[in-house]
Amino acid sequence: MNNRLFEVAGPPALILMWSSAFIAGIIGVGAAPPMLVLFGRFAIAGTLLILLALATGAVWPRGKLLGHTVIAGLLMQMVQFGAFYTAMGEQVSAAVISLVQGLSPLVIAVFAGLLGEAVTHRQWLGFGIGGLGVGLAVVDQSSFSLTGLLLCLVGLAGLSLGTVYQKRFTPGVDPKVGTAVHVAISAPFAGALALATGAFHVSDPGRFAGSMVWMVLINSMAAFLLLNTMLQRWDTTRVGRLFFATPVVTAIMAWLIIDQPVGPVTVAGLALGILGMVLAARRTAPQSAGQPPVAPAPATPAVAAGR
Repeated sequence: MNNRLFEVAGPPALILMWSSAFIAGIIGVGAAPPMLVLFGRFAIAGTLLILLALATGAVWPRGKLLGHTVIAGLLMQMVQFGAFYTAMGEQVSAAVISLVQGLSPLVIAVFAGLLGEAVTHRQWLGFGIGGLGVGLAVVDQSSFSLTGLLLCLVGLAGLSLGTVYQKRFTPGVDPKVGTAVHVAISAPFAGALALATGAFHVSDPGRFAGSMVWMVLINSMAAFLLLNTMLQRWDTTRVGRLFFATPVVTAIMAWLIIDQPVGPVTVAGLALGILGMVLAARRTAPQSAGQPPVAPAPATPAVAAGR
């Protein structure tokens, strides 16, 4: 891609694709049970990502490294999206889920502190302000659900723990292979939960199919490829800053596409949440020669992407 075009079009494209994952998820969950939606997404995306990794000749992890990759994948994919999609079924809005997911760098900073890394006063302040923003956004929801809020926190914990685990135990795994393993290994777990609950009824096949196509091709693949291209060309701080915009963009898209209202208290909560993210953003430490950059915590391929 032309460098100038990439500079101009790349950032808004990634923000829109990342934010759209929450909208597609809510549309899908509105047409079919959450675990069935998740199984379909994982199974199809996992197959395509495996084929992509094989076609590019990527090196696959083995032994303990493969085991660590599986654990990271279950945390980042199955736990995160299993909880978030179920929260969508509890009528938690796309804006709130996007804001909660966006707080992952703050939680990761806390986990890093528990592991012995320094957490600054500014980051603790950001964590507090971000948490207050989430609280305001949740309180403003017309159908407040304590279960939905708890599920969001479980999803946030899965993403954050999985990111820390991945950075600690699988830093050298090829991103294409790692994501393929993460998604593929999560598919049977989602399928087993769907079987256990007997939830297979699809109320709107058209909406279900449309959301599935979007989540697989746009959220699980296109966003992932664009993200990794950015991480190759730009520093991680520059890429990470893009994710500060996703809660607001998600709220606007949810209002325009699926008619989810955005009240003044929710707007205030989003503003506080973003302020907390900015304050808690970690400065990239100087890296030694030959050391690969570490991807920012929000940049989890859906992550994909939601994400």
